[in-house]
Amino acid sequence: MSSPGSNADDQLPAVDERLVAPGTRYEIDDGKLVYVPPSDPPHAICNANLAWLLQAHVAPEFQVAVDMLTRTSKIDDIAPDASVFPRAPHPQTGGRQLEQIAFEVASTQSLADAGRKAGKLATRGVRRVFAIDLERTRVLEWSRPLETWSILDSTTSIEDPVFAVPIPIEALLQTISADDAVATALLARQQRIIQAHLQAATEQGELRGELKGRAEGRIEGRIDGRIEGRIDGRIDGRIGALFAILAARGLVPSAAQRDQISRERELERLDRWIVRATVCTSVDELLAS
Repeated sequence: MSSPGSNADDQLPAVDERLVAPGTRYEIDDGKLVYVPPSDPPHAICNANLAWLLQAHVAPEFQVAVDMLTRTSKIDDIAPDASVFPRAPHPQTGGRQLEQIAFEVASTQSLADAGRKAGKLATRGVRRVFAIDLERTRVLEWSRPLETWSILDSTTSIEDPVFAVPIPIEALLQTISADDAVATALLARQQRIIQAHLQAATEQGELRGELKGRAEGRIEGRIDGRIEGRIDGRIDGRIGALFAILAARGLVPSAAQRDQISRERELERLDRWIVRATVCTSVDELLAS
């Protein structure tokens, strides 16, 4: 068998060689033309949620696609609900490379139908194929040796080289906020817009602290006023960054918790809180000893 996406084996067409016209609602399954109807709300909403999560978690060298046709054999031209494939073209063919991960949302189609599609994708060389079972609220992964689905623990995450950050399965099932998962992923990836806002908050805090220190130094006539101001500025900057991370993740401190954070003067503890804020599930967890 050829390497995924290549033309080295004459028995397999290129993954981007079409049997059906792109942009239509058709697939070729076992040589037969199959109409793929539009999605109902649960399926369509899950598709949108899935694409958003994949885009936030994917590694820079990979690309996310929705309903992208893949030629799995001479008689099959099928489109998973979502997939992840390398951005770089195939080194031999110059066409696109085969997806490494694919997702199917099972609502209108049965798991058996999704399994048939998963088997064909896996045979072509797709490394991992997942199904989101909306009716039973679970995520499954296709087992190539067993040729059947394996249920995944909903409290775990999907880890894979195509992802810069693991995807929480609960976010795929929409049992936790996708906003939290996306915000956590973007923070972990140090997304430039978020980093710019955090840096601006830090710099503003440092500037306020330095001005405060200079004023105190003049009033009290002490040289160390500026030093104290710089320390206060670093503290204020970290507190501002911490509140920004919590806000991005939808975690709202109570009045007492906000007061506790605002009164904290130890830089090391603030640094630990900032790291913990990217993964904690509540402000109580953040502030726990």
